[in-house]
Amino acid sequence: MELRYYEDMVVGSASSYGHYEVTREEVIAFASKYDPQAFHLSDEAAAKTHFGRLSASGWHTCAMAMAMAVKNMGTERTAGLGSPGIDELRWVKPVYPGDTLRCESVLLEKRRSKSRPEMGLTKGETKVFNQHDELVLRFVANGMIATRDPNGTD
Repeated sequence: MELRYYEDMVVGSASSYGHYEVTREEVIAFASKYDPQAFHLSDEAAAKTHFGRLSASGWHTCAMAMAMAVKNMGTERTAGLGSPGIDELRWVKPVYPGDTLRCESVLLEKRRSKSRPEMGLTKGETKVFNQHDELVLRFVANGMIATRDPNGTD
């Protein structure tokens, strides 16, 4: 499998990947450690909220999306150098134990770094859907990708 560099990335290219089964045990374990709000920990407490039942933390949903993305990187190797952050993040719909998640991503833009020509900067949108094809999470992330030719142009 050949390594993809900044020059290989095409704005508008899209990919679909992932299959993540959300379990009750994982929802509670994540929430217990990182987001211990009652509606992530207790069926009884969740029943009294607009969620109606135990729901995953939004941060847990982000972590599940990241797990799917990293697993996908094993099939689409990119010369990634990390990320300077997220521009937009929306938890659109609750995620529940029993849901199965998947991702769709599209490259929105790219540009060569002016200060570090060995690096390209990208912006991509990722959408996460449940088994009913309902959007549950959307975010726009920035990436740093190694260039094949630091002296090249776009």
